[in-house]
Amino acid sequence: MTIPAAPDNQTLTDAPFAPIYDRTRITTGIVHFGLGNFHRAHQAMYLDRLMSRGEALDWGICGVGVMPQDARMRDVMDAQGGLYTLVLKHADGTLEPRVIGSVHDYLFAPDDPSAVLDVMTAPTTRIVSLTVTEGGYNIDDETGRFRTDAPDAVHDAHEPAAPRTSFGFIVEALRRRRAAGTAPFTVMSCDNLPGNGNIAHTAVVSQAGIADPELAAWIDREVSFPNCMVDRITPVTTPADVEMVHEEYGIEDAWPVTCEPFVQWVLEDHFTLGRPAWEEVGVQMVEDVVPYELMKLRLLNASHQSLAHWGRLLPLEFADVAASDPDIAALTRAYLEREALPTLRPVPGIDLPDYVDTLFERFTNPAIADTLARLAQDASDRMPKFVLPTVRDNLAAGRPVTLGAAMVAAWSLGDEGVAEDGSEIVLDDKRGEELAAAARRQHRGDDLAFISDEAVFGTLAREPRFVEAFTTALHGIRERGARAVMQELVATR
Repeated sequence: MTIPAAPDNQTLTDAPFAPIYDRTRITTGIVHFGLGNFHRAHQAMYLDRLMSRGEALDWGICGVGVMPQDARMRDVMDAQGGLYTLVLKHADGTLEPRVIGSVHDYLFAPDDPSAVLDVMTAPTTRIVSLTVTEGGYNIDDETGRFRTDAPDAVHDAHEPAAPRTSFGFIVEALRRRRAAGTAPFTVMSCDNLPGNGNIAHTAVVSQAGIADPELAAWIDREVSFPNCMVDRITPVTTPADVEMVHEEYGIEDAWPVTCEPFVQWVLEDHFTLGRPAWEEVGVQMVEDVVPYELMKLRLLNASHQSLAHWGRLLPLEFADVAASDPDIAALTRAYLEREALPTLRPVPGIDLPDYVDTLFERFTNPAIADTLARLAQDASDRMPKFVLPTVRDNLAAGRPVTLGAAMVAAWSLGDEGVAEDGSEIVLDDKRGEELAAAARRQHRGDDLAFISDEAVFGTLAREPRFVEAFTTALHGIRERGARAVMQELVATR
């Protein structure tokens, strides 16, 4: 139920949905790098749930920003005492607000690096968590290795008291804890990356190894890096969101967060110094997160690619409109049921058909207004992670690859740059120049030009079954249109 608008302006502390616990009793247990919207809608929200039960007040979050743009978050958090409004946007238009109070401190690292290191070395800090985006891990995409020659990595190795990166701070804090005889904290990546804990492990150990191989070996041996799977659609805050919070609730909040109602966190239970009782507030604590990661990658993330690449051709703009389109929805479901689900192993605690139904409930939520342009962004990175592994598994097992190959064909036609009504499709991809050149050759009649890029497709252009399905869909879309081909694909088993 939407809470009625307040008659007069009120503070975040006075709102009827403000924290009910005594925030003066909170102490830092978690230092978090990258206090963006996703963290505030996800991990901080889960901790707020625990605190609302009178628990976990010794697990308060101290946010840390290392990038120049994080200065704005510093200013907002300082002005608002760490409080902010989280508004869930339901599909029926209902708004569900809550003021989150679990972030009790914020440090902007360039202001005072020593203050950040002091809180990280305090024995009461038992977890250091991260949402620094994929690019924040300084990993070479082709080799999977940490770029030890990157300027900031080199700087942090030689100027450890004034790091520039999250990993420089983590390494120096662990070095100081080791020297003081303080047990190491757990490093918990919560970025939307497969094997995020493993990636964080690579980054931290590699950063340490630049200057101190012995410290790197100690970190490798003693520090825990649990993997986790995270999920919640959390858009960028807009001026309209700020105005909505003021109009609906009479609150002046400079940086509220809006998100979908659905939320999921599956976390490996591997911690060196304990953790909050997250399982009490909806987090799935598991021994192995891999089945959950594969489920998300091959169902949710692959569905996003299907919506984006078929929807752009029609052309459509928003994900909820594409997910509500009967042809796109039918084809996406057919892909999941016929080609994606057979590649998954059982996922404990999850009914996979129900999970698929939930995906479409989420996708069709008009309040979120996710764009197909965003979903299609950097497809050369996303498709090889979300769709092509399913294609390869099915090829190896002798199962169908028709719908996966057709999705690739739709992607390739979108990258030719023109929708079916003649409007422009903007290519937004870090490999944009290579993709555009391949799409131009494809448009001139070289059917295999797009899929011959081995950096993206590996050897799929030499797999006869994939090539046949791809070229059939490619010609079909050109000759009869995307909608006719989608209908044919769904009808053909």
